[in-house]
Amino acid sequence: MKPIIKIDFVSDIACPWCAVGLGNLNQAMEELKDKVDFEVHFRPFELNPNMPQGGQDAIEHLTEKYGLTVDQVKVNQANIRTKALEAGFEFHPEGRKRVYNTFDSHRLLYWAAKEYDLKKQAALKAELFKTYFCLAVNLDDQKNLLDAVNRAGLDPEKAQAILDGDEFEGEVRAEEAVYTNAGISSVPSIILNDQYLLQGAQPPESFINAFEQLIQKT
Repeated sequence: MKPIIKIDFVSDIACPWCAVGLGNLNQAMEELKDKVDFEVHFRPFELNPNMPQGGQDAIEHLTEKYGLTVDQVKVNQANIRTKALEAGFEFHPEGRKRVYNTFDSHRLLYWAAKEYDLKKQAALKAELFKTYFCLAVNLDDQKNLLDAVNRAGLDPEKAQAILDGDEFEGEVRAEEAVYTNAGISSVPSIILNDQYLLQGAQPPESFINAFEQLIQKT
């Protein structure tokens, strides 16, 4: 039997570097799929938990939050678009228009893992990244979330019922607290086998190196 590497991918779908990190992780896992099996869990983290309905203009938000000029933000966005394309995500050429609250997305991701499986959760995670960064549409519009659910092969009627109620709110809050209480304050944070932490959008080679070290220990 092949060894199993458990991966807790702590991230927010409003984080462009999380999309880059996921694409790079997928490339690394593909490279080593004959040597090891992977068990990937997507864990919730909110970059902007207090963002109100309607969101905020993305450029305005980034200049305020990070103390950057508009030109600096645009240079950073161009760099991220290049990295994202290498990782398999074709970001919208004009960038995301607004920054939104992502709590409902995390509730849907929790549901996907609980009532389907980790592969469906992974499919939904990728589709939510595409919704936000590639299509650059409104995350407050439930139709856009449901379109992502549909593309991922999950039941949109059940997803609508979740969005209309408060299902999985407590579970997601509890998971968020686990990782913030563990000291995680930036994403992506990738935890391997509950022991080893990798932070940031690591290149595929870094993931491969870490996986090979774990394989040698089994």
